[in-house]
Amino acid sequence: MNSTRTPSFSAYDALTQRLQSEPRTWCVTGVAGFIGSNLLETLLALGQNVVGIDNFATGHQRNLDEVHAIVGEERFARFTFYEADITDYESCRKVCANVDFVLHQAALGSVPRSLDNPLNTNSANITGFLNMLEAARREGCKRFVYACSSSTYGDSPTLPKVEDQIGEPLSPYAVTKYVDELYGRVFTRCYGMSTLGLRYFNVFGPRQDPEGAYAAVIPKWFDALMKGEPAYINGDGETSRDFSFVANVVRANLLAATTPDTDETTVSGSIMNIACGERTTLNELFALVREQVATIRPEAADQDAVHRDFRPGDVRHSLADITKIRSMLAYEAVEKLREGLTLATPWYAEFLG
Repeated sequence: MNSTRTPSFSAYDALTQRLQSEPRTWCVTGVAGFIGSNLLETLLALGQNVVGIDNFATGHQRNLDEVHAIVGEERFARFTFYEADITDYESCRKVCANVDFVLHQAALGSVPRSLDNPLNTNSANITGFLNMLEAARREGCKRFVYACSSSTYGDSPTLPKVEDQIGEPLSPYAVTKYVDELYGRVFTRCYGMSTLGLRYFNVFGPRQDPEGAYAAVIPKWFDALMKGEPAYINGDGETSRDFSFVANVVRANLLAATTPDTDETTVSGSIMNIACGERTTLNELFALVREQVATIRPEAADQDAVHRDFRPGDVRHSLADITKIRSMLAYEAVEKLREGLTLATPWYAEFLG
């Protein structure tokens, strides 16, 4: 049974105060990646113990080094790192041992990557996911929170996207993330395991890699505009997305891991959207990114985007209904798109030189 919790910024504040006085042990998969390293930074800053795993397929040692520099030697000593692959079940058992909460972020993201190599995507996103899920169950972890994707909505034209109304998947990546949701709910139903899936909508922020063929649009534009190189928009630019700053995603993960099931509200087995509930076209987004870059490189203000063909497998419009996560986890999107870009700009300025 679900009921409404009163949304409040104090819900997360109360959680952080509780964690600082009662440290827990967390497992973060994909810990050297974009979202994983932001989770690591926050957890260590709160005095938590963290076990991390990453095979560096898409993560970077530099992200771990940056977290080390930010939190300091004493807090970083609470971090235990395993360079390993989640497709190896024994490695999954090892990182789940004596852990309270699992935050599963490891995956091969990107729709184009999955179209180029569906076998690798399936191996990491389904086999790896099931390995971690079963390892967490065997080791008695209290809750398994995992990253889902808005790609699950597929060809559904309904806006905003509501959790129980999905369409047909448009890419192998979307298939894998939907299978993860099915496994999560089945483990809750069959084994009584506490799982919770968060459907991410276009997360952005510091440590999102601008390099490589499969980089997300915001870091790619920062990179291009900083260097004075062409910045590309796929299609006419009227494709729209619901962009979420990474700090919102970090808060959602911590709330998802620690919000208890009660007689009135059962969060275990749930799937929830995590976003801001605001839709922005790519043309509008480009103007906002250009505005930020121009504060550092004034010449960028005169640079226009270069339009090219639509990308196969892309959804035309995306907008999240965040009623469920607000009511069940007392989540609020603190930083909206413009604020998030402002916060991310100094990191890109330093990273890109």
